[in-house]
Amino acid sequence: SMVSTQSTGAEEHFLNGLQLMPEFVTLEQERALLREVDPKLLRRKYVKGHWDAAIVLFREMEKQSWTAENQATIDQMVAAVFNGPSDCQATTHVLDLSPDGHIKPHIDSIKFCGALVSGLSLLSDCVMRFEMGEHRVDVVLPRRSLYVMGRDIRYRYTHEILASPACVNGEVVERGRRVTVMKRSLEHDHVNEFL
Repeated sequence: SMVSTQSTGAEEHFLNGLQLMPEFVTLEQERALLREVDPKLLRRKYVKGHWDAAIVLFREMEKQSWTAENQATIDQMVAAVFNGPSDCQATTHVLDLSPDGHIKPHIDSIKFCGALVSGLSLLSDCVMRFEMGEHRVDVVLPRRSLYVMGRDIRYRYTHEILASPACVNGEVVERGRRVTVMKRSLEHDHVNEFL
């Protein structure tokens, strides 16, 4: 199983706020996105700490516009998650996490992040951990999958990306470089029905 939970009842409550769509993009779509972001990302060094110190060894960029081919992939992502392009921020956030990096437990700020966040995981599988009190849920986010987080899961649970290697249900998950392409909602109210 790609989900491991440490307390009864936690998984059902938790899964209300998370949707995971495996193989959301093809290898060719992944390659095309990386061809466009890598020239800029690869010129930057990985930095040790984020402004709120949640992210260790990362580089990032905001993207306003894409090639026609990649815009079609971004549109596919927006259509799967939001009610329309007017529901999400115009810019796309691209986060590049080093193989040696990780994201510490944190709770998103509604002010900066909106009610809903979606992320396309490129280049590598990873393990995202959600925790609230004694409830802990580990989820494998497979390469080329799309995750969507909303509701309690973002504001009541902390979430983090575990350092590599991580273990879920006895399976070892090795993470290499991971690039996440993220879209966030504009308004707190614009939340799709499934969340």
